[in-house]
Amino acid sequence: MLLLSALISGFGLGSMYGLMALGFYMTYAVSGTVNFAQGSSMMLGAVLCFTFAQTLGWPMWLAVVLALALCALYGLLVEVLAVRPFARQGSNAWLMSTVALGIVLDNLVMHTFGKEPRSLPSPLALSSIEVGGVGLGVYPLHLLIPAIGLALAALLHTVSRRTRWGTALLAVVQNRDAARLMGIPITRAIAAAFALSTLLAGVAGVLIAPLFNVNADMGTLFGLKAFAVAILGGITSAWGVMIAGLLFGIAEALITATLGSGYTQIITFALVIAVLAIRPNGLFGRAQVKKV
Repeated sequence: MLLLSALISGFGLGSMYGLMALGFYMTYAVSGTVNFAQGSSMMLGAVLCFTFAQTLGWPMWLAVVLALALCALYGLLVEVLAVRPFARQGSNAWLMSTVALGIVLDNLVMHTFGKEPRSLPSPLALSSIEVGGVGLGVYPLHLLIPAIGLALAALLHTVSRRTRWGTALLAVVQNRDAARLMGIPITRAIAAAFALSTLLAGVAGVLIAPLFNVNADMGTLFGLKAFAVAILGGITSAWGVMIAGLLFGIAEALITATLGSGYTQIITFALVIAVLAIRPNGLFGRAQVKKV
């Protein structure tokens, strides 16, 4: 029963990692850059949802919609302020600038929202699922998160492969000059990718908030793990990063349940290193062809 509970909760946690990793996939697929403030974007979604729903007393559906809209707006700001000026000059300074912007956001939230962790109540996280009259310690929300995560991964895959808009986005990173000649608005396409990236992180934050305490530092470790998942799955594959997220979450839950939480980070990240040593391009990634 303990292992079953760990598998279900790990499936839900892994889906959350996958959602955040999908954000890394989006920006990399379109612009060749990533947003290292992705963890802060997740925290922003959770904090805004709590503020609107609990502090201001607004309906939950409205709180969620506004929180996600503001997360998307934050993604636009990240692209305009921390990525575009450096990417245009061919500089990799966006690596540090996105990290710095995330730190700024974390500290702004800490000074306005406060340091104390707070819980966001949800009817989907009040009573655990029972099997034969025995509680599993698993909530319906643990099942909803993977359903939403897999659905979004399928949607992204379909849009990127079977629609003109998705093909246009992929064309931007493959050949910008050709994409520009075909009338594709390069700047807007990249900005849209960053907005979608942070929106996905916001979705993860809203979904995970009832299961974890909401605070200004909650996104730091989650963001690091999500980036590890993106590299592990192969950052060029939407399905790859989602499946890697599920595997990472399940591994975490099983290690915690069998060996204790003290070994969780040690073993999971050691496994990531071992897998990447064997498959440097990730489980589902492909080696890029470079012209010589």
